[in-house]
Amino acid sequence: MIGGKPNVLYEKAYAFGVQVVRAYQFLSREKQEYVLSKQLLRCGTSIGANIAEANGALSDADFSAKISINYKECLETKYWLHLLHDTEYLTALMFESLYHDADELSKMLFATLRSTNRVKTTKNLPDTC
Repeated sequence: MIGGKPNVLYEKAYAFGVQVVRAYQFLSREKQEYVLSKQLLRCGTSIGANIAEANGALSDADFSAKISINYKECLETKYWLHLLHDTEYLTALMFESLYHDADELSKMLFATLRSTNRVKTTKNLPDTC
């Protein structure tokens, strides 16, 4: 919730951030992996924080800029998830769960960007990796 009102995007991003923190804890404790997992932690948890910041935007352009950053952070998160999975740090089940949620967030963020009329749909299509 932000300002007492439900915000689905924020709530999903917050829940995803919790999942990312738990994945980081697993990777650092059980797998002794610190570099890649720290990258995942940074970008995966920044999505919710940046959405909170976007909700306090001072103008439509400011809001759109913040959502754009969030979308890019989400794409970066998906990259690190792929890398951690392909290097056998994340199990298939962990990867699929995290990736599914990241993909859902990226689609929601892209739809939000599209609704601000600041996206040229001929060039900027959602990432499908």
